Amino acid sequence: MCTSHDHHQGEAAQAGAGRRSFLRATALLGAAATASATAGVALPAVAEAAEKGGRRPDTDSRRFTLAVMPDTQYLFDGPSINPAPIEASLRYLLEHAEDDNIVFLSHLGDLTQNGAEAEFAAISQAFGILDRRGVGYSVLAGNHDVRSSTDDQRGSTPYLDAFGPQRFKGRSTFGGASPDGYNSYHLFRAAGREWLVLALDWRLSAKGYAWAKDVLAQHPRTPVILTTHELVVQDDQLSDYGRQLWDQLVADHDQIFLTLNGHYWPAGRATLKNAAGNEVHLHLTNYQNRYFGGAAMIRLYHFDLDRDVIDVETVSPWILGRAKKGLNELERQEIELSGDADRFSVAIDFADRFSGFDPVPARPARPASRMLIPGTVAYWRFDAPVSTTVRDLSGRGNDLGLVTVGGGTLGWSADHHPDQPGHGSLEFQGYKSPLRGAYLKTVDAAPLNSATFKDGYTIEAFYRLPADWDPDHNAWSGIVSRTGTGGAAGKTGDDPDEPLATLSLSNDREPQWAMRPLNQEGIATNWGQETPLETWWHLAVVNDGRHTTLYVEGCPVVRNPTAAATGITSVQLPWLLGGYEYAGKIDQILHGRLGDVRIVARALPVTSFMTH
Repeated sequence: MCTSHDHHQGEAAQAGAGRRSFLRATALLGAAATASATAGVALPAVAEAAEKGGRRPDTDSRRFTLAVMPDTQYLFDGPSINPAPIEASLRYLLEHAEDDNIVFLSHLGDLTQNGAEAEFAAISQAFGILDRRGVGYSVLAGNHDVRSSTDDQRGSTPYLDAFGPQRFKGRSTFGGASPDGYNSYHLFRAAGREWLVLALDWRLSAKGYAWAKDVLAQHPRTPVILTTHELVVQDDQLSDYGRQLWDQLVADHDQIFLTLNGHYWPAGRATLKNAAGNEVHLHLTNYQNRYFGGAAMIRLYHFDLDRDVIDVETVSPWILGRAKKGLNELERQEIELSGDADRFSVAIDFADRFSGFDPVPARPARPASRMLIPGTVAYWRFDAPVSTTVRDLSGRGNDLGLVTVGGGTLGWSADHHPDQPGHGSLEFQGYKSPLRGAYLKTVDAAPLNSATFKDGYTIEAFYRLPADWDPDHNAWSGIVSRTGTGGAAGKTGDDPDEPLATLSLSNDREPQWAMRPLNQEGIATNWGQETPLETWWHLAVVNDGRHTTLYVEGCPVVRNPTAAATGITSVQLPWLLGGYEYAGKIDQILHGRLGDVRIVARALPVTSFMTH
């Protein structure tokens, strides 16, 4: 976009580029000799293998990558045509398609400098690398690809001849184009759902806006990435046209959560709130002012829906591919960009961000009878506030009674783990020094009090700690514990005053299962990792009669001992929910919410946990 009629932000170089050993693509050539506009470039054997090999994207993986290529105009400028850098970038995407789960490529316009037929012939041939593989991608016209004074009603152009709708028809990702051919939309599957790329012309006409709105209306539950040539002009600032695009299209369409544009430099970002009150991330990407016209650098948007983040990196495959040949000084600076504008992360709670137009339905409550699998000896759930007693839904008589300390109370909440069978929880309000709160205890006649589980067991519980949880007053409270001490059972190894079994939370909010097995004097412990506040967690302690494994959210923890552990020692005393005894006296009470709790007299596989 670098001619006198463009309004750019200057040619100031960005901060020093990274020089890490990031040569993961040295097998790619990307350094072919400069080719003429029409002559074919012979692919070396390695590049041919990259072009022919690889696999289709994993559409179910919650980690995937969107590749972005900004202004390549200086590589296709009249007699100065060099397709080698862009070919290297395209082959790089094929080579890394499986490792990075690359699902789509978006070019941001200004493919060429003058919009001439010869220039488009050359870049069209380069994109044939993706065409031959059926890889999904989108392009759009920048101001150098067409007459900049025109909008999408300009009629026929060399751009349209090379990259009009006819090029993409029949491709699985192609959704359609506006009647003029300059705007298109593309659909790809990733993370088990559909995503839409809306590729818009340099300048939208009234007809273009109407077409774009119609596309969004036809895909009301699909998250949208809008690509266009001009929008953000620098950090936290839109251009005049960008503001028009925001006001007339982006702001009122909550589906658009990310926009990508080139045209200006250096790279920048803005974050705006749309009409629904949600954040839209607007990114400017352009490297034409850098060495070799940007060398067809690509930006990789690595989506991770489990970590709720998009990790962004910027690399030059052409320079990476030249590394074995020895790089010049400027190439060594450009091999990878690691400044704040080029390598960063964007935190997005995807489920929450998309909930306004595509809400995730809450999992319905499941009847208690479905939780009574073979071997169930106790099952407690809290569908309503507790008065004095909580009935054991297994029917085995392990009912719970309410115990209050220091005038404490036990509250109730409809809050619950999203995969919890029952849709309610008890709100424990424990506090130490002075001790106060309320907890639950099995009745004296409960069969559970004498059970030793020598053939194995599974103990499951859901819990959530509040923001005001304080280790000085709330640490080492029990979620589920068995009363009676090691000393009372004649087991004096370690601390004889510790209870016979407790699933507790440390001062660092680490779940710990500490107990005395039947086959040893001392205490056996399993440790989990720190569990953040204000988050629901599911714990499961599983013993197969020989070893014990602690699971957090269905995942085994690292500190699971390999020593044999059989059964749980008993002195015929009650179990507690939300309480912890030391030396036979209540010592700490849980501060947090407790959901369903189940005890089964056998080892369960993860697939049989209450979360499934």
